[in-house]
Amino acid sequence: MSTPEKPTSEYAEKISSQLRRINEEEHEAIRAAAGVLAAQIKADRLIHVYGPGGHSNLAPQEVFFRAGGLMHFSAVLDEGTLLNNGALRSMAIERTPGYGRVVIENCGLGEDDVLIIVNAYGINSATIDAAITAKERRVKTIGVTSVEHADSTMPDHPARHPSRRNLHEIVDLVIDSKVPIGDAVIEIAGIGQNIAAISTFCNAYIMNCLVIETVQCLAEQGITPPIWRSGNAPGGDEWNNQFISRFRSRVPNL
Repeated sequence: MSTPEKPTSEYAEKISSQLRRINEEEHEAIRAAAGVLAAQIKADRLIHVYGPGGHSNLAPQEVFFRAGGLMHFSAVLDEGTLLNNGALRSMAIERTPGYGRVVIENCGLGEDDVLIIVNAYGINSATIDAAITAKERRVKTIGVTSVEHADSTMPDHPARHPSRRNLHEIVDLVIDSKVPIGDAVIEIAGIGQNIAAISTFCNAYIMNCLVIETVQCLAEQGITPPIWRSGNAPGGDEWNNQFISRFRSRVPNL
């Protein structure tokens, strides 16, 4: 339980410890996924990122149109689960069987495509249907999810897909975010519910690690991929404008 004087320090340590654990235990998985992404960029194909759930949507936004991010990322920002359309609505839609199938089919993904699905819990209908549909369409799939969280969730939990399958059981490659059960990690004396979630930090760290390892992989092959520069930095607009026409018609949300 947190000490009254330093709960924020405990939170900082828990985040740091979690990220170190991901770095140590998931490095090979991240490198393997980065190899897939590098091959995709080398072939000048997009990399699609979907976060099927309210806060899961933050993961594709973390690397899309972002300073230091790869221009080949295409964020799937479906309006159904975005929180700005209503939080309870978002939760209801992510639990609706068949919805994730519609999203993936609408993207028109096929066998030459790569899809990263980011969802910490890895059980809801939108997530599972997206993964199943992508596999049916021969899309290469990478899951960023907590294996522990999914495996520890009861089969009859109302958030589960009717098949009761987990994301990590479906995708081609898994990067385990190791988010603990319940996500929130800080206990305060006299308060019956933990506070301060950790999944956003885990997802953002993994996504940026994928960027780093992908660029490293390409650099080793003598390839310089197009990378966004901050438009708020000197020369940012000029730098980015070199590439806009190359991606404007290909990336739906650009």
